[in-house]
Amino acid sequence: QVQRVESGGGLVQAGGARRLACAASGRTARAFAMGWFRQTPGKEREFVALISRSGTSTVSADSVKGRFTISRDNARNTVHLPMNSLTPEATAVYYCAARRSGYSTVRGDYDYWGQGTQVTVSS
Repeated sequence: QVQRVESGGGLVQAGGARRLACAASGRTARAFAMGWFRQTPGKEREFVALISRSGTSTVSADSVKGRFTISRDNARNTVHLPMNSLTPEATAVYYCAARRSGYSTVRGDYDYWGQGTQVTVSS
């Protein structure tokens, strides 16, 4: 098993910034492509951003392009999601996910998931 633990969630004012982190245990981060997803009550979990195993390729959802980024530090087994210019629409539980093979935007393709961290953006 590979454990992924998210941190960095909390309450933030609209227009502010927040930085999420996903710390891995049980296996080195470079063995997996990593993704971030988010979910609000009553809605499907949606793709936010992903990064390849090497860190050289990234993909972001159209809804967050230019505001959210994804990066990884394989030496520290950590993946980050800096979020800028936050709006109330970004309020959700954010999940870190890992995939053993090539990266994918499809949530069902991921093998391991963290428990999620709540981000609440107030107006």
